[in-house]
Amino acid sequence: MSRRYADYHTHTARCGHALGSPAEYVEAAREGGLIGIGISDHMPLVGHPDPGLSMHPDDLTGYVAEVQKLKRRYPGYVLLGVEADYFPDRVDDIRAVLDSQPFDYVIGSIHYLDGWGFDNPEQVAGFAERDINDVYLKYLELLGDAAETGLYTVIGHLDLVKKFGHRPTRDLAVAFDRLLKRLAGSGVIVELNTAGLRNVIGEIYPGPSIVRRAREVGIPITFGSDAHAPSDVGWGFEQAAAVARSAGYGAWVRLRESAGGRVERVAERL
Repeated sequence: MSRRYADYHTHTARCGHALGSPAEYVEAAREGGLIGIGISDHMPLVGHPDPGLSMHPDDLTGYVAEVQKLKRRYPGYVLLGVEADYFPDRVDDIRAVLDSQPFDYVIGSIHYLDGWGFDNPEQVAGFAERDINDVYLKYLELLGDAAETGLYTVIGHLDLVKKFGHRPTRDLAVAFDRLLKRLAGSGVIVELNTAGLRNVIGEIYPGPSIVRRAREVGIPITFGSDAHAPSDVGWGFEQAAAVARSAGYGAWVRLRESAGGRVERVAERL
């Protein structure tokens, strides 16, 4: 772990599939020398029945209060975030939940395509029933739609479809390029998510070629471990930073709360 980075993608036991409390994640960040941390647990999935995939709606206010307490204890170091899945038919409902709480930032992500949890190990067989190129194209289109809602600060694990090793069988560079231009136009940040280094695919999300193109179209980057245990905090950030530098990035975005409570974007050297 390095003192030069902050981790803005972390989960806690409240989401039903991670370990540890927000306080334990903050302590791990402090012990590892990070310059900041955001707690960003899975927002209750609007309209989704499985409580093991996100926090229960009744837990949301408790989650916010718990992280706000840590913000007061470590002013300027801890941010209150949330990861909010994008569902195209529930945008108003998602917005209502986000507007109900004082989140400092929101990670936008997609884990479901027409109800199929494509990154869930229990549903990996679904890839055999679909054309992989169609899966990618649908995913990329929805991710662009998500960014353009204005709901999200950061786009998470941009090429998550590759998690289990499923790659496109034809060149989708044009589709990826179209997405990146939409992201650039929407003003979102793209995270370099190191969870892929811990999964079958063995590389960060997004991969090096996408990071390079993101730099070319002017998309800012930040870091997220997608930690599901305190020991994951800051994991693999030096490797992710090396990818960013190779792509031509000289800086990453730190999210910092100002004295007035507004969260600002601060460029930090890589």
